[in-house]
Amino acid sequence: MSIRHCFTVDVEDYFHVQAFSGVIRPAEWERFESRVVANTHLILDLLHRHGVRGTFFVLGWVAERNPTLVREIVDAGHELATHGYGHQLVYQQTPEEFRDDLKRSIGILEDTGGCRVAAYRAPSFSITRRSLWALDILIEEGIEIDSSVFPVHHDNYGVPDAPRFPYLIERDAGTLIEFPPTVVQKLGWNVPASGGGYFRLYPFWLTRRLLRTIPHEQRQSFMFYIHPWEVDPDQPRISAPWRSRFRHYQNLKTTLHKLHQLLQAFSFGTVGEVLAERRAAGQLHPGNFAGLNTGAITVSAPQVHVPESPL
Repeated sequence: MSIRHCFTVDVEDYFHVQAFSGVIRPAEWERFESRVVANTHLILDLLHRHGVRGTFFVLGWVAERNPTLVREIVDAGHELATHGYGHQLVYQQTPEEFRDDLKRSIGILEDTGGCRVAAYRAPSFSITRRSLWALDILIEEGIEIDSSVFPVHHDNYGVPDAPRFPYLIERDAGTLIEFPPTVVQKLGWNVPASGGGYFRLYPFWLTRRLLRTIPHEQRQSFMFYIHPWEVDPDQPRISAPWRSRFRHYQNLKTTLHKLHQLLQAFSFGTVGEVLAERRAAGQLHPGNFAGLNTGAITVSAPQVHVPESPL
């Protein structure tokens, strides 16, 4: 039987991204042309054509202004999850600010979508060693699945020695399933193969080759992610440092076609569906999402302070 993988969408607009945070303040977001609805529709239409349901991590700021889009996502059979409210890096917030941001996003999404929200992904994968306290708050606010701890080296995010596949996190507040963005081990390094900018940068044959090593060697599912602005080559150009512009604009014209190829090459489902299948395959112990125990390492380290990223 073929293994299904997670197809996820981080629903945010082009002016929300961390790459432009140095030149666009949140107070200025309303001044920019919003393109998130039309771009999300492109992804929804593509998923419909391929008969795929995915998990949509919707930014509360977007949901608040586009409630019809949230209902369209739910009505199409996709899983609704939260990307927080204001797209601020977790490690640049206080615990109180993070909790308020999380609760606000959950309230908007549940009221609009008419369903429970139990999964979360941090903006820019910003749950790192210096913000592990956020895991306790996620648990306390009813989140059961997280997809924020990226096992890579990166200037803005990453816990390089974190597990590569879904595992149970045990904290003082309780337990949480972590389903990390996917990396592939090559020559002792974790090579990102999850989507986003990596998907745009790599030729499709390389993405396919990397991702095919996961189910063949590990009998595991991978976690793929994409943003609606990544299928929009005509979006307004922002004046920003060259590295930010490269990260954001590289290969936008090819993303939609690559997504079509990806959906042909692999079988996909929602995060909840894939975790349920992993449990049925014996990779997760019986129980509800809050209590699954993969037998992998436990993450319970205290907060570790590291220098802030220069970006």
